[in-house]
Amino acid sequence: MKLLSTARDLGQREITKVLGDAREGAMDRVRQSMGLTGVPPDPCLDPNEAYLPVDGAARVIHADLASMLIGGLASLLLQMLHPAAMTGVAEHSRYRDDPLGRLAQTATFVGTTTYGSRSDAEALIQRVAAVHGGVRGFLPDGTSYRASDPHLLRWVHVVEVSMFLAGVRAFGPQPISSELADAYVAEMSVIAIGLGLPDPPINEGELRQQLEDFRCELSLIPAGRDARNFVLRGVSQRPLERAAYTSLVAAAVGILPTWAQRQLEIPVLPLANVVVVRPVAATVAAGLRFVVPPAVSRSRRQR
Repeated sequence: MKLLSTARDLGQREITKVLGDAREGAMDRVRQSMGLTGVPPDPCLDPNEAYLPVDGAARVIHADLASMLIGGLASLLLQMLHPAAMTGVAEHSRYRDDPLGRLAQTATFVGTTTYGSRSDAEALIQRVAAVHGGVRGFLPDGTSYRASDPHLLRWVHVVEVSMFLAGVRAFGPQPISSELADAYVAEMSVIAIGLGLPDPPINEGELRQQLEDFRCELSLIPAGRDARNFVLRGVSQRPLERAAYTSLVAAAVGILPTWAQRQLEIPVLPLANVVVVRPVAATVAAGLRFVVPPAVSRSRRQR
């Protein structure tokens, strides 16, 4: 019996090692597919030095890569409906030439502001704000736009926060209470203020209302249609990556508000979304969660 017990223990250790090695290799491949290179920095755990609370809501919401990817894709699609925001992207962004580069920049910004020190986060926010200062131009009707306009900053902010919440609620590893959601919106307002938005929403009710207030300004212009097609199509040529991406995009479309699905001219069958899309996306999310485990455990803010 002792021999069997020893053999079992050795077998378990070997299996654990193999799975660990496989996970590490897969994690590297996932990061590379997102344009991320190098070792991610350790999170700032000093409450006096961290930009956002070390036990806060943002570190819970942003911990799960899979639901963040889904929410991020939904955010990209929804942002395309604002003509001024979309024109700025079309005229000043290299998203077609370097989509992974843009994704890496976004991931770095979210990661640094969520897990970084105050000094690192504020320095990055200042750099992004400086870039916004140079993004300006004119719409086809002659109306001027600038990325630093608080109104456009509000649009981008409420869309991102709304879709990150929707993504983690639909595909995250744990339920999100209304208290945690309110705390998350309040924490994210700190970043918005740093970027130049003076009065961002500070709870989920305000977030929903401000998103609703933008509906009268939204339409799908030709540049938005092109960007929509680019995002829906994806860039990977590897079959497994394309299959996973297609599932994540379908899940992202599924969490968009119904009115946004219609304006983006993306046909959605509610039954297919429930019976097919969500289960497949949940499987992909679980696979990503195994490869890249959530960055933090359940926060004591969670109810």
